[in-house]
Amino acid sequence: MNNIITDSHTQELLAQYRQLLPIYEQMAEVIPEKLKEFFAEAGIIVAAVEHRVKKEDSLAGKLQLKGNKYQSIHDVTDVVGIRVITFYNDDVNKVASVLERLFEIDWENSIDKRKAHEIDSFGYLSLHYICRIPEAAYTNAEFPELNQIRFEVQMRTVLQHAWANMNHDTGYKSGVEIPKVYKRNLSRLAGMLELVDDEFSRIRHELADYRRQVQNLVASGNLNEVPLDGDAFKSYLQIGPFDALTRRIASINQAEIQPVDLSPFLRLFEAMGFKTLGDIDALMKNYSEAAYQIACFQIGLTDIDILSSSVALQNLCIAYILKNNGGRIGLKWMLDTLSGPSGGNEAMADLLVEQTKDLPFMNQ
Repeated sequence: MNNIITDSHTQELLAQYRQLLPIYEQMAEVIPEKLKEFFAEAGIIVAAVEHRVKKEDSLAGKLQLKGNKYQSIHDVTDVVGIRVITFYNDDVNKVASVLERLFEIDWENSIDKRKAHEIDSFGYLSLHYICRIPEAAYTNAEFPELNQIRFEVQMRTVLQHAWANMNHDTGYKSGVEIPKVYKRNLSRLAGMLELVDDEFSRIRHELADYRRQVQNLVASGNLNEVPLDGDAFKSYLQIGPFDALTRRIASINQAEIQPVDLSPFLRLFEAMGFKTLGDIDALMKNYSEAAYQIACFQIGLTDIDILSSSVALQNLCIAYILKNNGGRIGLKWMLDTLSGPSGGNEAMADLLVEQTKDLPFMNQ
């Protein structure tokens, strides 16, 4: 008798599911797009936002096991499922914060599985929110029930996601009994991956602290204390160290300055043996006049009215190489380093040597 009642109830819930299926599918389209918009506004970069609508046969299996706990299909909160996969542990909390602003959260049915302490639980340490779309966030006149249906959002890291998928494939999660030695090895691997997950977050925090330290040193002018690397050079460029010289050169012809990316010069400075931002600062102080002289000779008698913002930096490097006896070979190497080897670089190096040989800075 109980089986007949259960089967009848299951069939009723499945009929409700079929009726609501177009709404479920609409939700599966809308929710990920809304999440991506909010992540972009919050500056959160995630690995993926996945979605699915539970298939009827999967739902039927669930209902036959647990159907008595559901009065209607609205009580099944995971028919629409969203999974947000983050790169770092601490981004899970940031994603959760976005969800709390965007959706109504059913706190009673939400669960934080990250509080589990079992060694083999790593891949299932997701944060699960049961949500509802408020009318203030999105409405659709064709699907008014869209704002009443609850859905599930799972949040976890890339490593947790990978582990869950791998572990599922072994049959470990499905309840199939496997030898203890394999369970032990899986548990060891889970622990290792959890440490890796934590280590990635720790390294990111340390890098963020390093970048702030570099920015503070650059802002304070303590350039000799800042090792030359990508982050340091980026911070240095943000204070516009070459702008004054660039404007002085542009004033020769009242030329317009066209901004370009100066980051390729980092590779050149490293190849030149510069170790700190102080070395670049010394280049500016010692060779600015020479760079200006080169520019005067190159464009003084021309009608050039647009100049690249790299002109000052390039001329500084030209002056440095020539004054340190790099000559034609050094200039060609500089051009090859900046833009890649080219047959034209040798001719350009010859021209630069010819143009600069009688300039005042060469005879000082």
